[in-house]
Amino acid sequence: MIKENMRILVVDDEQDYCEVLKMILEGKGYAVDTCNNGEEALKILEKSDFDIVVSDLNMPVMDGYELLKEIKKRGYDCEVLMLTAFGTIERAVETMKAGAYTYVTKGNDPEELLIEIRKIKDMRATKRKNEILKEKVSGDYMLKSRNEKYRQLLVLAERAAASESNILILGESGAGKEVLASFIHNKSSRKKGNFMELNCQALSESILESELFGHEKGAFTGASQKRIGLFEASHGGTLFLDEIGGVSVNLQAKLLKAIENKTIYRMGSSTPITVDFRLITATNRDLKDDMDKELFRSDLFYRISTIVLELPPLRERKEDIPLFIDYFVDKYSREMKKEQVEMAEDVRALLTNYSYPGNIRELKNVIERLFVLSDHGEIKKEYLPSDIIEGKGGHPKESWFETDYTESLKEYRNKAEKAYIEELLVRYPKDMNQVADILSISRRQLFNKLVEFGLK
Repeated sequence: MIKENMRILVVDDEQDYCEVLKMILEGKGYAVDTCNNGEEALKILEKSDFDIVVSDLNMPVMDGYELLKEIKKRGYDCEVLMLTAFGTIERAVETMKAGAYTYVTKGNDPEELLIEIRKIKDMRATKRKNEILKEKVSGDYMLKSRNEKYRQLLVLAERAAASESNILILGESGAGKEVLASFIHNKSSRKKGNFMELNCQALSESILESELFGHEKGAFTGASQKRIGLFEASHGGTLFLDEIGGVSVNLQAKLLKAIENKTIYRMGSSTPITVDFRLITATNRDLKDDMDKELFRSDLFYRISTIVLELPPLRERKEDIPLFIDYFVDKYSREMKKEQVEMAEDVRALLTNYSYPGNIRELKNVIERLFVLSDHGEIKKEYLPSDIIEGKGGHPKESWFETDYTESLKEYRNKAEKAYIEELLVRYPKDMNQVADILSISRRQLFNKLVEFGLK
């Protein structure tokens, strides 16, 4: 997720100048810390993450150039914007060669600095979106599945991608709706176009309208320049609107008109703009119930739901949990440089048997937590959240399968046997001897059972 409120560290030996910059930047919605030399800045950067460091070039103790070199040497993920006086511009240019984003002359209009900061913000947002899209497109972990229902869903999604029909994805929060939308985009004829996405529930009505339709300069207070909205940005590509159920009824009418006519108007403009986009929407709400309560327009529902894809929650994809565990373990091993970390078997068993009301997103967060807390190369049971240790999210064994009260005793026995073996395979995916011992059968008999029940 792109951070809206960017963090900025201002470094200048003139305390009054620091306070003025802090006031100006906080007035624009940025979170700002200040300090008075490079050494202080490095101590702060060791403990906290910042998006931008705005540093004076000439300072005592450690100047801006030395600070820049240390920031680059230590690999901090931030851009450095240098402040310089007229007499040191030549040296400021040298800092750009060393990795500074740019420099701004002190004493000039503060708007010059604000413009450069906005450029950095847009650049970092674009970079992050590209990283997210790249992860979604290439080797997507959520598209690898042992679950037959999910595999069938991917087949339907690929067929739907070949059309231009509007698609509605239904599923719980954290189940991977945005990944499925990205999959559809990359299987479509529009894959070379932009894939623009927006969570409609996270924004107020006015901001959401501006994000979607764009605005002209002066359209409202704070609209200091023209902005292109996501409808225009997705021209020739795909527009994905997540949590469409969170849109107000008033804005729903404008959405419907844009979707039907493929024509929009920027806020503050009466000039029509033709747009060509493929629409994918998603929600975790019951839109039919919302329609009954007049919270969602029925005409909009039928317009966006030409094809409906229902995404199963993680608790219905139990056989995929070990795959996700391995993926996230590998991911955080690399990111946190903890490649020798071992996960205890009881931890893996608890992770595998939990039901995850927050779905894949919750599992991801739990694995990240385990790696943060791990010490001496071992992930222990006590690092797990209490709900997982106590099994509060788990389903009782009676819910392994649904009971059909018309089936024979033999059919019921086979179904129970299959469910039990599946559960053991999830618990001990790399130890067939352990599974056979628990079942009190030979390894050969176990493999015969796997063939009989179509298990892997």
